Amino acid sequence: MSDLFDDPQPGQNAPEFTVSEISGEVKRTLEGTFGRIRVKGEVGRVFKARSGHLYYDIKDDRSVLACTTWKGQISGLSVVPEEGLEVVVTGRLTAFGAQSKYNMNVDEVAVAGQGALMALLEKRKKQLEAEGLFAPERKKPLPYLPQIIGVVTSPSGAVIRDILHRLRDRFPRKVLVWPVAVQGQNCAPEVARAIDGFNRLTPGGALPRPDLIIVARGGGSIEDLWGFNEEIVARAAAASQIPLISAVGHETDTTLIDFTSDRRAPTPTAAAELAVPVRLELMAWAENQGARLTRAAGQAVQLRRQRLNDLSRALPKPDTLLETPRQRLDRISDRLPNALIQGVQRRRLRLSETAASLRPATLRTLVQSRSDRLKNLSSRLTLRPIQREVTARKDALARLAQRLDAAQTQRIDRNRQSLAAAGRQLEILSYKATLERGYAVVRSGEGILTTKTAAAAAGPLQIEFADGILDLGAPETVQEAKKSAPKPPSDTGGSQGSLF
Repeated sequence: MSDLFDDPQPGQNAPEFTVSEISGEVKRTLEGTFGRIRVKGEVGRVFKARSGHLYYDIKDDRSVLACTTWKGQISGLSVVPEEGLEVVVTGRLTAFGAQSKYNMNVDEVAVAGQGALMALLEKRKKQLEAEGLFAPERKKPLPYLPQIIGVVTSPSGAVIRDILHRLRDRFPRKVLVWPVAVQGQNCAPEVARAIDGFNRLTPGGALPRPDLIIVARGGGSIEDLWGFNEEIVARAAAASQIPLISAVGHETDTTLIDFTSDRRAPTPTAAAELAVPVRLELMAWAENQGARLTRAAGQAVQLRRQRLNDLSRALPKPDTLLETPRQRLDRISDRLPNALIQGVQRRRLRLSETAASLRPATLRTLVQSRSDRLKNLSSRLTLRPIQREVTARKDALARLAQRLDAAQTQRIDRNRQSLAAAGRQLEILSYKATLERGYAVVRSGEGILTTKTAAAAAGPLQIEFADGILDLGAPETVQEAKKSAPKPPSDTGGSQGSLF
């Protein structure tokens, strides 16, 4: 501050400031003088930037105050500013030196009064109705007897106890409770997430998907129930694929979710009554229907038996029906032998007339004409084309035979060469070549022996050399034979001899 009030230049009475200095001084003055304040007014122009920050005006009949709510502060607002809404905003005054403007940084917005809330509610209601979210044709029917019921409410209130008690009295069902805040700034987003969460569950999964959803809350003031008037809650209820019952407040309370839900219940207890029928009444109705069905079946059988008896009395007796056919059968039986005799006589006469017309001369003439015709046809047949075709076929057959012989010869040669190569490879890999180099194979009855110990323990031995196989006895016998055999005389004739 001492730098800002240095001695003035000669001829001047006021100190000089830079633009940044004066802007900063104004900002510090505003923030230090007012601190955190509350301002009441009507929301004017509202603009949400791409960065997510919210800019709007608060005005009265004479002045306008620019307000800003940063992106990170919007989620903490209980009421989002809308144009024409009368609100009370809370925040701090500050200045923006780059444009020589001051505004208010708002971190809390409250509706100024019930009249403004009702006006905002009516505005939202008209908007959603214009989009068709209230249309009766889009509402889904409730399941008659749901297996699982999802309840969106506070887990610590009396509402959930009333619902569970009523369900237990009428028809016990499985209930999934999604705990949410039922008032305050967290109410609307938590209720919307709960409805969407139930719809995202997989049918038949570890956590099964409900067949029916109940959104419930006890009574309260319009401010307490305002979370259920938020647009995100109404749209979540309208988008639910699971039938939804709204049971918010008492019978006189009305919220937006009541219009977008598939069914509205005046109280949470009434919602439970809409969800399931009375088990005893259902059993009594089923027994009544069973009794009616039994009586109806008995009456139907009785009526048909009576009808059958009436019709049977109108029918003639079986003997009366058979009298005429019997008489007709007797007449036909009497006429049958004469008719057979007459038929045989007529056919015999026709056969005699036909045989008389077949004379030998006539047969001879017919055979001669047929023979002449056959000769004429045989003379028209020539053998030359047939012979040429046979010759061509023989030539083709001879060529094929030659090709077959050549192919067979080539195949045999290839197989012979392959066999010779395999034999040479076998000779290379065979142990016979190893025997040629001075090695031998020792065998016994148990197979090939590779160690001295095995040979000593074996029976008679066979040693295979390159030029044949030598049979030996047991190793012990061979050793004893060697010991008992006389030593050959030493040849000393050509040696030096012993000195002793």
